[in-house]
Amino acid sequence: MSTEDTELLKEFAVESQEHLADIENQLLTLESQGDNMDVALVNTVFRAIHSIKGAAGFMGLDTLGGLAHRAEEVLNKLRNKDLRPTSVVINTLLKAADRLKELIDQIETSNEADVSNHLVALEQILNGQSVDLASVESKVESKSTDQLATNQENTAPAKVQAPMVPSGAVAEAIRDFLVESFDNLEQIERDLLILERQPDSEPVLNSVFRNMHTVKGSAGFLGYAKLEKLTHTAENLLGAVRSNRFPFDSSISEVLLKSIDAVRKILHAIEQQGNEGSDDFSAIVEQIASLQNSKSGSNVTASPAKVAKESSPTAPVASSPAATPTPKASATPAAITPATPATKPNTAPVSAAKPQATTASTESSAADSTIRVDVALLDKLMTLVGELVLARNQILQFNSVINDTALQSATQRLNLITTELQEGVMKTRMQQIGNVWSKFPRLVRDLASMCEKEVRIEMEGKETELDKTIIEAIKDPLTHLVRNTVDHGIEKPEVRRANGKPAEGCLTLKAYHEGGQVNIEIVDDGAGLNIDRIKSKAVEKGLITADQAAKIPDREVGQLIFLPGFSTAEKVSNVSGRGVGMDVVKTNIEKIGGTVDLQSQQGLGTTIKIKIPLTLAIIPALIVTSDNDRYAIPQVNLLELVRLDAEQTKKGIEWIQGAPVHRLRGRLLPLVYLRNELGMQGTFAPNADEATNIVVLRADDRQFGLVVDHINDSEEIVVKPLSKQLKNVSVYSGTTIMGDGRVALILDVMGIASSSKVVSGVRDRSMAESIGHSDSKRHELTTLLVLGVGPDRRFALPIDQVTRLEKIPVDSVERADHQEVVQYRGEILPLIRLSETLGVESSSYGEKLMDVVVYTEQTRSVGLVVDRIVDIVETELTATRSAHRAGLTSSAVIQGHVTDLLDLPAVIRMVDPSFFQSETSV
Repeated sequence: MSTEDTELLKEFAVESQEHLADIENQLLTLESQGDNMDVALVNTVFRAIHSIKGAAGFMGLDTLGGLAHRAEEVLNKLRNKDLRPTSVVINTLLKAADRLKELIDQIETSNEADVSNHLVALEQILNGQSVDLASVESKVESKSTDQLATNQENTAPAKVQAPMVPSGAVAEAIRDFLVESFDNLEQIERDLLILERQPDSEPVLNSVFRNMHTVKGSAGFLGYAKLEKLTHTAENLLGAVRSNRFPFDSSISEVLLKSIDAVRKILHAIEQQGNEGSDDFSAIVEQIASLQNSKSGSNVTASPAKVAKESSPTAPVASSPAATPTPKASATPAAITPATPATKPNTAPVSAAKPQATTASTESSAADSTIRVDVALLDKLMTLVGELVLARNQILQFNSVINDTALQSATQRLNLITTELQEGVMKTRMQQIGNVWSKFPRLVRDLASMCEKEVRIEMEGKETELDKTIIEAIKDPLTHLVRNTVDHGIEKPEVRRANGKPAEGCLTLKAYHEGGQVNIEIVDDGAGLNIDRIKSKAVEKGLITADQAAKIPDREVGQLIFLPGFSTAEKVSNVSGRGVGMDVVKTNIEKIGGTVDLQSQQGLGTTIKIKIPLTLAIIPALIVTSDNDRYAIPQVNLLELVRLDAEQTKKGIEWIQGAPVHRLRGRLLPLVYLRNELGMQGTFAPNADEATNIVVLRADDRQFGLVVDHINDSEEIVVKPLSKQLKNVSVYSGTTIMGDGRVALILDVMGIASSSKVVSGVRDRSMAESIGHSDSKRHELTTLLVLGVGPDRRFALPIDQVTRLEKIPVDSVERADHQEVVQYRGEILPLIRLSETLGVESSSYGEKLMDVVVYTEQTRSVGLVVDRIVDIVETELTATRSAHRAGLTSSAVIQGHVTDLLDLPAVIRMVDPSFFQSETSV
């Protein structure tokens, strides 16, 4: 055969396997639709088979073309609605499709293949006759058995094992097999749990069968005999259910879940040691076969062909969307891809991708829209992007002191490209949180059974994405919280009925993006926290004193369960009772910059809220200075900034039990002097004659003020790990390189709070008491952002209307459509100068930076330019007079000054009347 002919055959094989890639799922969907089948879907399958038939005729592949032609005729009757998509019709087409895949795999010898049984079956359908599927199965099953025997003879003597040290293409094939098999097992588990509730769901049952068949076929091709035998037995059981020999019930689900655990154990052994391991799973195989025998009686042993009916109609070769090599012991596969996996892999070390198509001789990449990329390569790319961000920051800093128009233009372009590249690379590392949640339905089912409870799990926001490193960090904490909820939170059925609840409890997992963070909620409708029991247990274990227990408000009792060693379990079990867990959960969440909050109502349920950052690689941070050294504070911990002038410092800083505090809006805010905590120049005594800069931070659900020398600016920093000499210093969490090339340390807010003891018992109580005294008024308070325009005019607007506060260089302002705009986060941000809109004289002329309040409505944003940001205040809002000017609502006294309250939407409409119109109307 000439080189040209070989290339044509290779291209034909690749294209044909692409056509057949999704045909199984499409045919199963048609079967589930019945008389309401989607004709468009039939046309999709018809076109795929028609393309194969035409190309096969051109290539002189008569056997392959003849089989495709017969299948095409059946599909033509289906789309003309001369046939119904019954199980017999669909099964016959599926077997024909599988045979087509085999012929394509063995394309050079396909003309010598025997397809007469398939042609007869398809002809019987066309003639309206009953189809003898058993005759088709018997020939195929015989061929499969012969092939399996050949594989076993050509592999290891006693036990068939994979190569101990696979390399090259074989190693790649095994890795693909493991990734896809693990993914298929997860899908099978999810489907089995659905079948327990909906045992008559044919699409779900078909999904389980196909995924099990995929694992079995790939295992047989790679010579994993133990794995193939186990999955083949499970597949037989599923096939018997599909053919309506007996209904699906809990006993079938139970034994199949056991088989899944065994399969997973074998896969782990292959992954870790290169073979199937020494464990014996023959007992599970016998249990599955015994269950099938007991349920189907004499029908099972009526004929081997009938038993094999629901099994794979092909040899142990994996039915692959790619052309795979002929399964001989001496063959070296270029890539192995199991047949049409129900879900695509999204697990390390490879990312989601369509399988690569190959032929037996050489690799050939199909025109796939996605590719497999090793996570290590993505990590390296992320590191390089981090270095690029650092270089960008340096150039931006140089640009601010060099007056060169060309340099400024190039710098703005570099800034925009770097930002877009950073966002793009970050997306490649993103994974859906559903990857973690996918294991929880099985976990909840098993735990509920162990605890004799009825629990269902519901999940909202599975598509919410996080960085891969965050996903790995929260996996164990979330698992522990789910286990704890089933064990402690949800009551037993008889208790729930007695309390007027449904016998079945509900555990809900929610995930959503908010404020640049990911929020995860674990909600149950159980008994809620037993306040008295938690207090008594905490006292009994010596975690708090009886006096402390009596003074703790009920709303704060839930925080006691996060103390080390706390547990309300009466005895140690496989689920709980060891006193280790919730404190570790909180510690692990806080390590990645997250927070944990618990809210509970006795008798109604508990909600645990977790807030975590989207990524740990590049984060926004506030840069501060202390003793001429710069430090970075992650913005996730930042609440607000407070500046006290010299006079305010004298009156505003008080001392309680030897500790400095500041009364911020009626609350006592503990103060920590950064220079003291870092041990700089001995103990620092605050100077009442100097202004005080306070960074208000949150740690362990407590607020404290960090006093620094100077507050510089906010910028995105690249997080780099601490050197081993600094890893044991609790006040630092990492390092970063600033724009001038100097290193800045990243402060660990929780570490500073712990070392300064701002979360100690005494201060916790004083804070709680001050909060408690002010709770009665909190519902009357409004949080406002106070703005300054001109020498003495003040305006305020509700803080919930503010998306971000920015300082933007004046020289970055451009004009578009007769309006001032700036390039902002990859978009064009229109600007509205408050002074010009309301006719107030501005006092900011000559400044290099301007203060901008960013307001966002749906996907559109606008920047409100003001002269200065004065403060964020929480005050009891009492209007003294109504406003008569457009853009204002009223006037009130705030911080001793008469302040106009802005009607921000009205101000925006004065400049851009179309801003609040929907995008479609615009």
